[in-house]
Amino acid sequence: EEMLLAKEAAAQIIGYLRKTQLDNLSHIASLTIYSTHDFMILDESTRRNLEITTAMSGQKDRSLLDVLDMTKTPMGARLLRRWLQEPLLDADRIGKRQAMVAAFVDESATRAEFRNTIARFSDLERITSRVTVGSASPRDLVALRDSLDILPDAAQSLATAQSGELRQWATYIKPLHETAQLLTKAIADSPPNSPKEPGTIRDGFNADLDELRSASRDGKTWIATLEDKERKRTGIKSLRIGYNSVFGYYLEVTKANTDQVPDDYIRKQTLANAERYITPELKEWESKVLGADEKALRLEYELFCQVRMQVALSARDILDQARVIAKLDGYTSLAESAAKYGYARPAITTDNRIEIRGGRHPVVEVVQDDRFVPNDALLDIDENQLLIITGPNMAGKSTYLRQVALIVLMTQIGSFVPAESATIGIVDRIFTRAGASDDLASGQSTFMVEMTETANILNNATRDSLIVLDEIGRGTSTYDGLSIAWAVAEHVTRIGAKTLFATHYHHLNDLEGSVKGVKNYRVAVKEEGETVVWLRKIVPGGTDRSYGIQVARMAGVPRPVIERAAEILKQLEDEGKDRKLVDRGTTVAPATKRVQMTLFEAERHPVLDELEGLDTFSLSPIEALNVLHEMKKKLKDKKTS
Repeated sequence: EEMLLAKEAAAQIIGYLRKTQLDNLSHIASLTIYSTHDFMILDESTRRNLEITTAMSGQKDRSLLDVLDMTKTPMGARLLRRWLQEPLLDADRIGKRQAMVAAFVDESATRAEFRNTIARFSDLERITSRVTVGSASPRDLVALRDSLDILPDAAQSLATAQSGELRQWATYIKPLHETAQLLTKAIADSPPNSPKEPGTIRDGFNADLDELRSASRDGKTWIATLEDKERKRTGIKSLRIGYNSVFGYYLEVTKANTDQVPDDYIRKQTLANAERYITPELKEWESKVLGADEKALRLEYELFCQVRMQVALSARDILDQARVIAKLDGYTSLAESAAKYGYARPAITTDNRIEIRGGRHPVVEVVQDDRFVPNDALLDIDENQLLIITGPNMAGKSTYLRQVALIVLMTQIGSFVPAESATIGIVDRIFTRAGASDDLASGQSTFMVEMTETANILNNATRDSLIVLDEIGRGTSTYDGLSIAWAVAEHVTRIGAKTLFATHYHHLNDLEGSVKGVKNYRVAVKEEGETVVWLRKIVPGGTDRSYGIQVARMAGVPRPVIERAAEILKQLEDEGKDRKLVDRGTTVAPATKRVQMTLFEAERHPVLDELEGLDTFSLSPIEALNVLHEMKKKLKDKKTS
């Protein structure tokens, strides 16, 4: 009542619809307030990186929705998708959803019976919308009738449950007897798809329609018997009765038998091999038959429209039942996935702490062939606020980051989670930055996209947020990228947001001990000669290796390239021993002179040393020209050699 401007805006929308649609809007019967303060905002980057409703391929397969969606109705499927896109922020609402999921998990027999029952429901929401705007077909009404007939069975399947919550929900399912009975009496069992075709209205529903149908049937029967009657009267065995849309019914006689045609036959049309005739009696019955068909079809359409309009008056009640079934379908879907995959009910807190024991990635564990290795996670705003995670490529860093984020998200939609146990402090937003991609259409390079997403996180994250950073600064030069990654890590500690930061910049391990709340973790590996075994276990501590060359070997890169890369890596690592990382990611170059040319920097030319040693103020013009000539000669000799 206090939102006056909102009501005025809604009234303008309703007025616009009435003017432009010219249809019945009776199904719009109330206003509901939607506020972003009630739901977690998920930006496009987070939706994409966490693959919530669609995988990176753009398909539903291998997304979180694909794993959790075990719904039986179209309404439930849409609602579950919306739950995943709008995680809750209120602990009480989350708890109520969890309680329903838990009740269905505990009562597997009740869950199975209810799911088998609602599997017969059609899309009540869309059918009702078509009914109210006058576009529903006869088959839509049959589907609606059949669905309404299922409501009592759905209520009964919950009424005998052990859980008081399930029995309470059984009372919310209201059988709409009047609407169901109207549809049963009015609509035929197998009507045509179009209401303008005959056979939509059931016999016995309307006396006038029954009379017209009887007249049509009787007339057609009389015309069918007329052919035998005229053959006997005239003695013309080839005589037949036909029909076309121009002349209607006619008597056709071959040219060879025209001399036997009675005097009361009236010639209507001459063909190459036959003559067509009519009689007053035939035309009289024709008018009865054709007139009855046309009138019956017209009346049948009018009756259908009346029934459809009457059903539209019950639209609000039907939609209420559709929402009840959709919610129950969503609860049973989450319960079914929890029972199938061994999920646990997470505890919900408001203390800004995330603690997961034996956590798993809900999608990866389903699609991969080998057994998933579970991992723990501990995040808070004190000692474990920023976790720096280092380790080899392909070892599972990205999976670990995403599984923590997905477990938090699943908790806040009211779902059970893939973990032995979990205590989740509600987060206001989940931010992710992962992968390398460009946006050529808008002229953004890979690094620009990376920095844009990073800027969005740093500008919008709060103390209550969860940040997932899967590589920062990899799209530019090494020292630029390291400096940015270092500065970003420092900044998120000042924000106070719980953060998981996977990186190949091992220098960031130096943050532990110097910045409060930073802890180092690494992915454990086992080396067996040239082979590396990924143990996929997250353990405390940092690492100084990424095993990129080993990954290249596994990918099939030619052996000469692998061997040369190993040589270059050793050389760079040896030179790196003279480098020292200081505060805020800056570096001090080595003091020793290099003789061997490195991969990225050419050896200094001796002429440059000679040039730097010249005392240009003591040289005469002629001496300067001679020195320049000698330098030029040395440069030429160097190129030749």
